[in-house]
Amino acid sequence: MKKHKICIVGGGLTGLISALVLSEKGLDIDLIVENTTSKIKDLRVTAISEKNMYYLKSKIKNINSKLFYPVKKINLFFDNNNQLKNFLNFDENKNLMFFFENRVTKKHLFRLLKKTKIKVHKKTIKSIDLAANKVSTSSSSKSYDLIFLCLGSNSPIYQKINGNREIQKNYKEHSITCSVKHQIKDLGAQQFFLKEGPLAILPYNKKKFSVVWSIEDRYFIKNKKNISKYLKNKLLNLIKKNKLTLGKIQSYPLKLSLKKNYYKKNIIILGDGLHVVHPLAGQGFNLILRDIEKLDELITYNLKLGLSIKDSNIPKDLSDSRKPENLLMGLGIDTTRKFFMSNKYLDPIKENILNNFSKSKLLKKITKRVANLGLE
Repeated sequence: MKKHKICIVGGGLTGLISALVLSEKGLDIDLIVENTTSKIKDLRVTAISEKNMYYLKSKIKNINSKLFYPVKKINLFFDNNNQLKNFLNFDENKNLMFFFENRVTKKHLFRLLKKTKIKVHKKTIKSIDLAANKVSTSSSSKSYDLIFLCLGSNSPIYQKINGNREIQKNYKEHSITCSVKHQIKDLGAQQFFLKEGPLAILPYNKKKFSVVWSIEDRYFIKNKKNISKYLKNKLLNLIKKNKLTLGKIQSYPLKLSLKKNYYKKNIIILGDGLHVVHPLAGQGFNLILRDIEKLDELITYNLKLGLSIKDSNIPKDLSDSRKPENLLMGLGIDTTRKFFMSNKYLDPIKENILNNFSKSKLLKKITKRVANLGLE
């Protein structure tokens, strides 16, 4: 029987994980990685839920679990008149979330790919023919049954599929992030909703955490020259520890982008090309993993029935099943951001709402469930 041919375009986390998840299904898979080298190291740390960690371990053979740091404690704080209120906390006997370094994990996933039958091509994409399901690179042209585009959020290729059909917002904020060495015992994850913007502490081993602070452009521009000192002083005030060593700082502009079209014919968008959300809830990559899980499920179902995956309902079924949750989660995170923005008239009301929230066992249970499972 002729093998089903799949092309995955993009060598980021989405493309690598998609390729590895599908690697043992008897498919003929090409992974095309842009033939470019960046001198800028990705210093970001990513959060995934306990359920998504279980999915990765069950689907990717020999994945190194030690790269994923488990956290059993999560605390959320609200800055009210320069006083921090701990309005929500989780302290469990089981793992709530896992954090991993993007750069280190990508290298590990590439090593795992070498042990599979996936063909990795380091080439530059010249064009994608929607009518012929054909991908043309600088040296070849080939048709596929399904094509997955995992090219980040700004690729011009998406215009052929989406046009301008998306929910979009420029937050006029920058996310500043860096690694911090510390000597704090049993440090859990922490989220601070500050007047300048939400700040998250994401531990990824016993001696280091990543800080992610989303601040308005006006604060970022004003303090850009001394951003390291500005950030360190803020951390010292928050966690009351003197021995903190900050690494190199990176910054990224923030936006909301929720695509309305997930596919065209046999070409499917995955990853940041579908949805970019505010980092305050740590849910961005969890949405991506749930998309991959659904895609895996749909392809497996078709293969078991002996159906061709070319011109199948897989693209439409993926869109129909995943778009509602992705939209609701993205807009829900945006609403949460608006709620915590500083407002002298609404802040007293927020305090009452958060006090009631912290006392409700049901709301706490729902929050934990949504963070872990999404809206299923």
